[in-house]
Amino acid sequence: MSHARPRRLRVTARAKLNLGLAVGPVRPDGFHDLATVFQSISLADTLEVRPRPRGFSLAIRWEGPFRPRTARRGAIPAGSANLVLRAARRFAERTGFAGGARFRLIKRIPAQAGLGGGSADAAAALLALERLAGRTPSRALRLDLAAGLGSDVPFAVLGGTALGLGRGERLTRLRLERPFRALLVVPTWRVATADAFHQIDRKRFGLTDWNANLRSARRLGRAPIGPGRALRLGNVFEDVLGQKREAFLSLRGRLLDAGVTSVSLSGSGSAVFGILPPGVPSHVVAGRFNGVEPRVVVRSQRTGMRIEILP
Repeated sequence: MSHARPRRLRVTARAKLNLGLAVGPVRPDGFHDLATVFQSISLADTLEVRPRPRGFSLAIRWEGPFRPRTARRGAIPAGSANLVLRAARRFAERTGFAGGARFRLIKRIPAQAGLGGGSADAAAALLALERLAGRTPSRALRLDLAAGLGSDVPFAVLGGTALGLGRGERLTRLRLERPFRALLVVPTWRVATADAFHQIDRKRFGLTDWNANLRSARRLGRAPIGPGRALRLGNVFEDVLGQKREAFLSLRGRLLDAGVTSVSLSGSGSAVFGILPPGVPSHVVAGRFNGVEPRVVVRSQRTGMRIEILP
């Protein structure tokens, strides 16, 4: 399907939480089977896009409470390894798009925190280039483009609330009972995802636990769900934090003392979130939190992306 080609675009690329995350055995392709409930939230990056005759360029600027204070800024490459530029090249190769684009990325989602910021940025680039190219690829091609960039990118394209199976790319939309809020805290420590999976393989919790979690996850689609029900899946990465386990437990306890109802790690971490009780003012809970870690109140969202055509 063809569209009029815009001169400038702005894409809001939302972070995600994992409301429960179970990890299964290693597959023949080297990846692990997962069962997770993804949820889009209001914390978001902004990707501004302008067409150019050919080639892709990227500029990055940080803002917001999670702006890095140190060289951790380098955790997000501005060069060819950045997921925005990788997504652009992949789109051009697979669709024959002969044009180019200038990308300006305003980062608010912290890196290496389990919030899917890089995946959201990649998905934003794919959807923006669809508009610049004036065509919408088939659903199958769109999801294939996304899956080739990372396991979380297909959900970033879909957004909302979804059950993720396989590597996380096999998605089933879920119905959320009602919107919810969460207090999101990002500590200074980080978790290397590859190391966390290695620890899971070493400890190996057994197929019995995995099969039970998989059955529970598949039952979630039968009726609207609340975050509490999804969180019963737990997050296996909380059990392989090693020396960071004590810091996580301290943060968990302080969040519970502030008045949240449930606390969980998102993805492999290090972001930790707690669900705010309905009707309780968010500033009251946030004000009770005892800690210096940067934090923000987030809200569940029905979509992962918002695209605006600018003059």
